[in-house]
Amino acid sequence: MSSLNLDRALSRRIELAEAHAAAAAATALAKFRPEAGVAVERIAGGFAVYCGANSPVTQAVGLGLDGAVNDEEFDALEQFYAQRKEAVRVETSPLADPSLMEQFGKRHYRVTEFTNVMARPLCHSDVLSAQQDVIGEVTIERLDPEQIDLWNLTVAQGFAENAPVTQEILDVMRAFASAPQVECYLARVNGAVAGGGTLILRDGVAGLFGASTLPAYRNRGVQTALLQTRIARAAQAGCDLVVCLAQPGSSSQRNVVRRGFSVLYTRVKFEREVAPA
Repeated sequence: MSSLNLDRALSRRIELAEAHAAAAAATALAKFRPEAGVAVERIAGGFAVYCGANSPVTQAVGLGLDGAVNDEEFDALEQFYAQRKEAVRVETSPLADPSLMEQFGKRHYRVTEFTNVMARPLCHSDVLSAQQDVIGEVTIERLDPEQIDLWNLTVAQGFAENAPVTQEILDVMRAFASAPQVECYLARVNGAVAGGGTLILRDGVAGLFGASTLPAYRNRGVQTALLQTRIARAAQAGCDLVVCLAQPGSSSQRNVVRRGFSVLYTRVKFEREVAPA
């Protein structure tokens, strides 16, 4: 398997694939939850997205990968969120133009989170790695749109240990699952629903997101089977790169390292409360 050569162009491709997915999810959310005041704006080479107060999708992604970020562009970013009485949160690649870091510094932003961008190249042999849909006692199935609610509730319950399942979270997850170029997968153990995950296909980049396992079915190979199936599907779809996100040192990171992923770079979230416009 060939190695990845990290440069700004590759980081831009990865970050914009996620940014476009977030923008598509925002568009989908606006259709069934118009009161959320969804908004998307292209700024400084990336996207500023608003999907409601404190939504995990309410943040900016992909900034500074097209070149320098000037005061006017950063002012526009802050105004976008200030108009909505929301803090500015920017997921930032370490390969972004240094001018973006200068903007954070002189405006007194703070670091609130680190996320490892895990990646591996894809090749033809990956297509053959999951020609079967049954892996041990785990069965993986790709869901039709009318089954999205089952996937949504399953994955949300799998995450429920870390945060309560709210209607807002269910709505955002449903929006992601309903957006174009997103595929949802459900895992069953001996026929019982056990977990799920998503696959986002965009610009040759396959993004593995939204995966969780119900507590009763952990340590039974559910996540391994979901990874294997989605990686094979990504290779079959012609993607040359598969990407996922993990907290440094987490069990999620350890799981994907076993499947050939490595840390490509570490993103930093910069944040600041901005006075309403």
